[in-house]
Amino acid sequence: MNFLRQKIEEEIRERGPIPFSRYMELCLYEPELGYYSRNAQQFGKAGDFYTSSDVHAVFGRLLARQFDEMWRALGSPAHVELIEPGPGRGLFAQDVLDWSEKKFPDFFRALRYVLIERSPALRARMSENLAHRFESGKAEFATFDSLEIGAGPAIVFANEFFDALPVEILSAEGSLRIDARGGHFVETWVKASVEELEFLDRYSVHPENDNEERVEAPLAARQFMDRIAAKIQRGFFIAIDYGYTREEQLAGRHRGTIKSLRQHSIGANPYEAPGEQDITADVNFTALAAAAEKHGMHTHKLVTQSQFLMGIGEANQFADAFEESRLPQERAKVALQLKHLVTPAGMGESFQVLIASKGIEEEKSGALSGLSFGRRPATR
Repeated sequence: MNFLRQKIEEEIRERGPIPFSRYMELCLYEPELGYYSRNAQQFGKAGDFYTSSDVHAVFGRLLARQFDEMWRALGSPAHVELIEPGPGRGLFAQDVLDWSEKKFPDFFRALRYVLIERSPALRARMSENLAHRFESGKAEFATFDSLEIGAGPAIVFANEFFDALPVEILSAEGSLRIDARGGHFVETWVKASVEELEFLDRYSVHPENDNEERVEAPLAARQFMDRIAAKIQRGFFIAIDYGYTREEQLAGRHRGTIKSLRQHSIGANPYEAPGEQDITADVNFTALAAAAEKHGMHTHKLVTQSQFLMGIGEANQFADAFEESRLPQERAKVALQLKHLVTPAGMGESFQVLIASKGIEEEKSGALSGLSFGRRPATR
């Protein structure tokens, strides 16, 4: 028996058809029943999807190098907060903290790692994985509402976070609503709101009439970006996700991007097994950049994850990845994992990286190694 389906049907009976964003929120985040709230093994080989930190510790190691560089661009302050919304099991945080302690001790001393997570199940997992970091005060939990960045420098890192935030769905018929009839969820439409239409005007495209086209309006993602950019007084923001720009939508791509993920398989039906499958939508980077710029942040041109990681790793030939590989077969395994992170066949070209900064000279933020792939002069 699917208790979440019953709960959703009960809410529909009480309130009438609900927006798709509300349906998605319940499916993913409803306490004890939602996909990210249950004690399920959602990540890695046994789960439904991989994140980059599931592939190999090299992802966290490369980012630790980039965070150290950002800290130095901020003037090597005595204290800096590294804030990660949606940190999963805490594997990335673990890799960043371990590698920073080993390779970047000055940065590590200044660092406090803040994990924004509301799922009790995931908090419990992270409390185990990062036990000594919590005990030492190097890591701590926060909710977004309780997060206070203050005037100190901060780096916010959002890896595959925005794609899991609820979205509105629009077609030529209006804004999608979910109803329940005869034990099934059915789609109905209402007139689109002013806010939804303004979002399409500014950051997206209007769905075409003749082909039943659908587009998403990720209002929750824009609101999160709006609030986090307002909280950052000085620092950096990094988002890594699969997504698009408005120009790409105008060219006919990234329209109707809702996907369901279960046991590493992509499905098209978000109404099957509520709470037992992930639901995602591609990220509108045009809207995120606009929200950041509204609060005085400088946004850099999007780069692919491949360009970003290659830029960080090329200076020392990815020594971070291979340092602990003693045998040829160990090096071969790491090379395959690295290939998965940076090649088009893996994650390298499907993920985009948005970097924004505030209170830092553009020359310094633009010179970050993650933004510099292909710009360095060739060395003999």
